[in-house]
Amino acid sequence: MDELLQWDVYEIQSEKKITFMMFRGRIRKFGLENEMNILTENAHDKENTVRFAILESEDVGKISSFIQNIFPSKIVKVLDSVPNPVLSKLKVNKEERYTI
Repeated sequence: MDELLQWDVYEIQSEKKITFMMFRGRIRKFGLENEMNILTENAHDKENTVRFAILESEDVGKISSFIQNIFPSKIVKVLDSVPNPVLSKLKVNKEERYTI
């Protein structure tokens, strides 16, 4: 069996409304053009917050600079090395919540 990919999860917060400005699509396109693996989703458990995840081996600097060029924002790492992350609600990533 192959090892699971590990993702670092970040939150983007801004004074401007960012969840309705095609922001996720811009991040996705940036990833495609720069050959980076990026997941992105609007947060459902926090107002005006977008989350993105990159592989733990990736440098966040490039994507962070891109986001800061669009508008001033705060980017904070919220989870380290998560397999198969859910970005919309962070509590969903707690494996102990579920049974199979």
